[in-house]
Amino acid sequence: MFSLTVVDHIMVAHSFRGAEFGPAQRLHGATFVVEAEFRAPKLDDLHLLIDIGLAKDELRKILSALDYRNLDEEPVFAGKNTTTEYLCLHIHGLLAAACKDGRMGPGGAGVSGIKVLLRESHVAWAAFEGPVG
Repeated sequence: MFSLTVVDHIMVAHSFRGAEFGPAQRLHGATFVVEAEFRAPKLDDLHLLIDIGLAKDELRKILSALDYRNLDEEPVFAGKNTTTEYLCLHIHGLLAAACKDGRMGPGGAGVSGIKVLLRESHVAWAAFEGPVG
């Protein structure tokens, strides 16, 4: 299995609902390093998995909708706790859609899986890994 990873970051504000979250129920900020790993069983005729420039650009487009925003105010997250794990799932879905609809170029059709990892710090991170289809 081949993989290619692109990295970016976001800064967000959000709060959580539920006593389990303790002080994080209050509005707080978070900075995430975001890693998107694309996987495919084979390379194309140019020996590429996916166009790294398109992958980086698409990740930035997706993250721009989150960057410097209060996620509590974003309609797409209404009624959701925007935990690190949930944000991984959300970003994965958008990247998978970009592969399927051609925004990642021809290489996107060959991507079989994507792993999205958000690093909150050097000691804590979460990820979601799943198929594109």
